[in-house]
Amino acid sequence: MMPNRRVFLCAALFLVAPLVFAKGPEDAIQKQMSGLRDVSPAQRPALTVKLAVDIRALPAGKSKVNLADDLSHLATEGDQGADTIQAVADTLSQALAQTPVPAKKDWPPAPYFDLARLVRYEHANSTLTDPLFVKASEALAKNDADVEKIDFTLKDLHGKKVTLSQFRGKVVLVNFWATWCLPCRVEMPGLDAIYTHLESQGLVVLAIDPEDVPSSDAFLIAKTVEPMNFHPTVLLDPGSKVANQFHVDGGIPKSFVFGRDGKLVAVAIDMRTQHQFLTMLAQAGIHQ
Repeated sequence: MMPNRRVFLCAALFLVAPLVFAKGPEDAIQKQMSGLRDVSPAQRPALTVKLAVDIRALPAGKSKVNLADDLSHLATEGDQGADTIQAVADTLSQALAQTPVPAKKDWPPAPYFDLARLVRYEHANSTLTDPLFVKASEALAKNDADVEKIDFTLKDLHGKKVTLSQFRGKVVLVNFWATWCLPCRVEMPGLDAIYTHLESQGLVVLAIDPEDVPSSDAFLIAKTVEPMNFHPTVLLDPGSKVANQFHVDGGIPKSFVFGRDGKLVAVAIDMRTQHQFLTMLAQAGIHQ
């Protein structure tokens, strides 16, 4: 009986081994992704592309889709370049083509929306023809049409009411941020510098914090912005009512640029550099 038992154990190990070894590369990729924010801006694009290629080489499956989707969130932080964004979009497209994610009550799951955002807002290309991807793309277009019709009134840190439409005739950059959001705080100095430099050209920056704090606790937010000497108008959006109108449901920071006629001209789905903000504002006719 002993030889037969050894044969059985060997056969079992043979079947399990591929699963054990297959997990190795995924763990290594996940570990590198978790440290991606610690990499210098100069080195980060190359590492992001390498991660995209490594994920692409994994066998098809749900974990591959999840890794590709997670990388798409990291790739849009700052300016990693068009080639980096395209590499990540190619990987997410391939993962979804190999392993389609079932719809949730006929609604596209998050990975389809994340790919659609790369295409619509980061100018990547995708060959994916999945109807859920098409539906996600159409939903983003509808969201932007909704945003263009929005008007709102919120209070600033001093309790003064500020209305979006009062700035018609100026270029308005609406930025959603929060005190707990590190990428938000990283982009704020650059946003402040742009505002102070271009205010004379008619630029208005409204920094909206959708944290659910009562107006009486505005000093908690002021404690964050005052040490930065942040000049743009900070508005409070308790309950995220305005953020929801802007469809800010995929994380922050997010920014929207409105032209002097109130038309939406540019959208940023993540942290932006000064150069990226200036590129957005150029679409509204403001130049450095």
